[in-house]
Amino acid sequence: MGVIDRKRVAARRAVTPAPLPLDTILRGDCIAAMKALPAASIDCIFADPPYNLQLGGDLNRPDGSHVDAVTNDWDKFDSFATYDRFTRAWLKEARRILKPDGTIWVIGSYHNIFRVGAAVQDLGFWILNDIVWRKANPMPNFRGTRFTNAHETLIWASMGEKARYTFNYRSLKTLNDELQMRSDWEFPICGGPERLKQDGVKVHPTQKPEALLYRILLASTQPGDVVLDPFFGTGTTGAVARRLGRRYIGIEREDAYVAAAEARIAAALPLDESLLVTMQAPRNAPRVSFGTLVENNIVAPGTLLTDAKRRWQAVVRADGSLACNGSEGSIHKLGATLQGAPSCNGWTFWHHQQGDALSPIDTLRQTWLLATQP
Repeated sequence: MGVIDRKRVAARRAVTPAPLPLDTILRGDCIAAMKALPAASIDCIFADPPYNLQLGGDLNRPDGSHVDAVTNDWDKFDSFATYDRFTRAWLKEARRILKPDGTIWVIGSYHNIFRVGAAVQDLGFWILNDIVWRKANPMPNFRGTRFTNAHETLIWASMGEKARYTFNYRSLKTLNDELQMRSDWEFPICGGPERLKQDGVKVHPTQKPEALLYRILLASTQPGDVVLDPFFGTGTTGAVARRLGRRYIGIEREDAYVAAAEARIAAALPLDESLLVTMQAPRNAPRVSFGTLVENNIVAPGTLLTDAKRRWQAVVRADGSLACNGSEGSIHKLGATLQGAPSCNGWTFWHHQQGDALSPIDTLRQTWLLATQP
């Protein structure tokens, strides 16, 4: 190998980024751990930083019982200025390691979210939405001196005003029964079997419900994307990422939380790969006509289709049109004609016999897409 070749190899080695510690919990300080990650390597960040609750004294219920509030050392800061410096430090590293088309989610309460939001904007992020997580079962205000604190706020931001980013609009609309997903989300606080406990005591005081992370990751990531959680806690982000086929990196300094997170994630069952195929926006979805299914004998000419209530029965013709009671047309046009409606989604209106049950013909289209897409 000549001198020039050796220099080229050395140059390539010098710029080759270190491999990411995928599906791993990094122990220690979040800022130091993020500094060790390569730039522009993370697709999405979910951050649940300390809220700096500034609680004064113990909190008791009217019956005298103690309220299990956040009193841990990791939530204590000497002043707002100290908290602000910490916030800007970890957000600066978050911005460095996010890809140009990456996004960041930060959740907080009224104690900290406005300070965090100002830092997010000051550092060049572009706020896409603020999401209100409305708690279906909030803790009451036992002293009766304020409104019940029944929500938390999430900030969702891209890398800049004109930055590209992932938003799975169609999947979220499907998740919401074909209604556009709004910015107010209702979930109960974490409880029941999902709440991790040890000897009857909560392992983590602010464990987030998995449903919340499920919606976040479904909205803003794709299968295989790398999601970083710099305040990993008991691993909600990791467990949901594993279920949804995403890769995760967690950072956590408390050993007890790490142990709980590792056990929890190990027990999380990933979804079958075929189930991770989600609804796409029309401009991104591969176009498949009903005629394509007929051409490929997925639906043979002569097949009888019916609506879900078996009111009408139509026969499939060789060109992919349907005929019923003297009327004819495409799956959409004939469905609209029979119902006297201005339009009809024939994929969900018409059904085929599958065993003892009826299934929408859209299931045949999805099966075809799965079999033919690379």
